[in-house]
Amino acid sequence: MIEIERKFLVNSNRYREQASRKSLIIQGYLNTDPQRTVRVRLRDQIGYITIKGGSGDNGLSRFEWEKEISKLEAEALLELCEKTIVSKTRFEVSVANHLFEVDEFTGPNKGLVIAEVELSFEDEEFSKPDWLGREVTGEKRYYNSSLSKQPFVSWE
Repeated sequence: MIEIERKFLVNSNRYREQASRKSLIIQGYLNTDPQRTVRVRLRDQIGYITIKGGSGDNGLSRFEWEKEISKLEAEALLELCEKTIVSKTRFEVSVANHLFEVDEFTGPNKGLVIAEVELSFEDEEFSKPDWLGREVTGEKRYYNSSLSKQPFVSWE
């Protein structure tokens, strides 16, 4: 239940042609405390509730627990969420032995594209595709919970 992931900005849309799956995601936050976030997500027609713990100093690892819920439950819980709902299109791209999830944000976060890769351990090696840009792991403003409070379009 420990999630280890690295985040990167994306420097081109070449990942689109390599994607094996594309899905729409709408998510909101019932709690955005830095030590414990509670997220409600609707991915296509499936709902999820997720609890994440605080990040370590390097931003790589944190506790994560997720449970599938019905679409109706997710829609009802989204009505209770804090401030801005985060919406995005997710592209799944396999690169060597890893799966990259590339999120193209819409709405108030339009223009932001972030790729994440989950790892088995913090210093695990992985192939970096040419469309991967600057690493933003641990930069809290790129966390989805932060984007729900301070959307990308409001950044200077």
